[in-house]
This record gives sequence, C-alpha cells and structure tokens, in this order.
Amino acid sequence: MANTDRGRLYVVATPIGNLGDLSPRACEILRSCALVAAEDTRHSGTLLRRCGIPTPLVSLHDHNEQQRSPELIARLAAGQSIALVSDAGTPAISDPGYELVVGAVAAGIDVLTIPGPCAAVAALSIAALPTGRFCFEGFLPARGAARRACLDELAAEMRTLVFYESPHRIVETLEDCARAFGPERRASVARELTKLHETVYRGVLGELAARARNEADFARGEIVIVIAGAEMGRAAPEDAELERVLGVLLAELPLKQAAALTAKILGRRDNETYKRALQLKRDADSL
Repeated sequence: MANTDRGRLYVVATPIGNLGDLSPRACEILRSCALVAAEDTRHSGTLLRRCGIPTPLVSLHDHNEQQRSPELIARLAAGQSIALVSDAGTPAISDPGYELVVGAVAAGIDVLTIPGPCAAVAALSIAALPTGRFCFEGFLPARGAARRACLDELAAEMRTLVFYESPHRIVETLEDCARAFGPERRASVARELTKLHETVYRGVLGELAARARNEADFARGEIVIVIAGAEMGRAAPEDAELERVLGVLLAELPLKQAAALTAKILGRRDNETYKRALQLKRDADSL
C-alpha cells in the first residue's frame, strides 16, 4: 500500500541516444517531481531543457552517492518526490542509483520504476543469439589479468552473456573473449545504439576480434557485447585443458595435491581447481 505521507522515488529510464525514446510518462514524472537526482547534471540538464522541464537537479554519481543518499532520503521522508536518472538508460544498471534505492526501501519510501531504454536489453534483442536465458555482467575489469580471470570463470556458462565495454578496450576484450570461450563462439557487438551511426557486428569471436583490430569505426561510441552461451556438454578450451591435467594427476596423487599442482601448471585459482577436482572425483566414484 502506498505511503501517502511521504514522497516517492521514481527510477526513470532516459534515452541511450535518440531523444524520441523518452516516454510521455517519463516526461510527466520528471516535470512533477520536486527534484531530479542525476548522474551528470550538465548532461541531464540538456535533456530537461530540450523537453521544457524546469525541475531542479542535484548530482548523484559514483563518487558522492553514499554521502548524498541520506540527504535525499530525508527529503523523500519529508514529502518530496524525487526522480532518479543516469546519463543514459536505466539507473542502477551499471549506473549510479543502487545505494539510493536500497536506502529508500529501508526507510519505507515507495520506489517506483518508469521503464524505458536499457542498452543491454536493446543489444540482446537484435543480436540474433538465444534470448530465453541470459546473464548480464556489466563492465568487465579494466586490467587484463583480472578481465581474463573473470572470463575464464564464465567460459562454461550456458546462458547468453551480455557485457558493456569502453571503446578503447574493445580490441583487448574481444581477444580475451576469443581466448576464453574459443574463436568459434558466436557473438554480437553493438555500438551507438539508437544513434545516427548505430552498427551491429555479428559473427564469431575470432572474426570480431580481427575486425576490431582493423576497423577504426569499431572502437567508437558506446559498446555492448553479446556472446552465445557454451553448448551443452561442451567444455570451453580452458576448461578442457583443466580437466585433462586434473585427470592425469588425480590418477597418481591425492585430490588436494593434484588440484594444487594443476593450479600451478595452468595458472588457475586454487579454489577453482580444487572444486573441479572434487567434482571429477565424485563423478568417477558414482560410475
């Protein structure tokens, strides 16, 4: 039941490129609220001015969200309604807003969604890859070693994978994806969605990595990567090697020792190799 004594927090999706995608309902909410909490007040200010919306703005971004949220929640508790927006798309989805939403819910504030654009879903819808089940991973780690470790953990994931990536890392990321998932894994790379130069590249990871290396336009604009999940019963290249080495060592050594030695040989995490060794042993014992 709505709390009529308090304001409401509206999580408002805004265009990811084409301003025509701002819904009439979103405009109405932005106009009616006492305040708009925006990731970048300059960016959102331009959007509001173009739509003739005079609502004042306050910044809410990654660097001030924890400090600013209590102030905004106090205003909500006092009866003011606030709209939360990010620079593009849906707030709190790889964008600021999570802390404010959690705090508002904990304070008994009504939190409502004003749905609209989301780059991840938009890219998935036109990727020509399975959409029944998918896994949104947001931004991969910027550092190469951490990114590769993250991808290795996802290599056997059977759901379609969706990532955000910045243009200056797209070549390295696609090369790392091809290494972790295999160069023949199907994928799609969407850039500048809903904008004038919207482009979708479809193919397999090896081909897409090569195009990214050779085509300047590939590394321009906002980018979403969509990758098909692993096929049932088929291990990724890295996992196949892990299982091969473990199989040899488990035949000669105790489980814990075999797992530790495999981790050293392949440069994998100790806990990862131990869990896989334990599963292999259980599978063998059940035969």
